[in-house]
Amino acid sequence: MAKSESSFSKQEKEKKRQQKLLEKQERKEERKANSKKGKSLEDMMAYIDEDGNITSTPPDPSRKKEINVEDIQISVGKQQDQPEESPVRTGIVTFFNESKGFGFIKDLQTQESVFVHVNGLIDPVKERSKVTFEVQMGHKGPNAVSVKLVK
Repeated sequence: MAKSESSFSKQEKEKKRQQKLLEKQERKEERKANSKKGKSLEDMMAYIDEDGNITSTPPDPSRKKEINVEDIQISVGKQQDQPEESPVRTGIVTFFNESKGFGFIKDLQTQESVFVHVNGLIDPVKERSKVTFEVQMGHKGPNAVSVKLVK
């Protein structure tokens, strides 16, 4: 007796392959049936309403808003209203370590703390001293320089 040329697993694989081909053919025909080819240009048009939403109906010309081109700002407006700040500020020394040579001054105008080093002092200062100073930007933030005691 002769053995059959194809085994059971080969037959099963062939059935699965044929089934996949049939499913693929069906999906292809379904896509063709549901395709949107042949639609007119009007059916494919989309419009944006006055609120910025996409709709299928054209906008109402009576609701059209006129915009003056000169009113559109593309960049940041100029800052003309702000007065020039004087470079000399006043503040109170909140902390000063004489042995290490640094401390902090609380600016009375902005209420921010500014670092001060002994090299930026003109007069010797202590904690709770009222001083005038100028601010320069350092590596880690604002630094007080030209620090003088207020008399």
